[in-house]
Amino acid sequence: MHAAVGDRLVVHGTVVGEHDKQGEIIEVRGPGGEPPFMVRFEDGHQALVYPGPDAVVIPARGGS
Repeated sequence: MHAAVGDRLVVHGTVVGEHDKQGEIIEVRGPGGEPPFMVRFEDGHQALVYPGPDAVVIPARGGS
């Protein structure tokens, strides 16, 4: 998984009724765009994320 600053990270809910979590990637700490990513989620909190198989990177408009 590769990402760039400004891309969105979507972590899909793994339990019925659990909502997806979405946030903007504000820092890429791995080499060549690899995880971990510092993500600012919609509720305003920030976290260092090592995405699993339930996560998808959505490139920012204009591509990355």
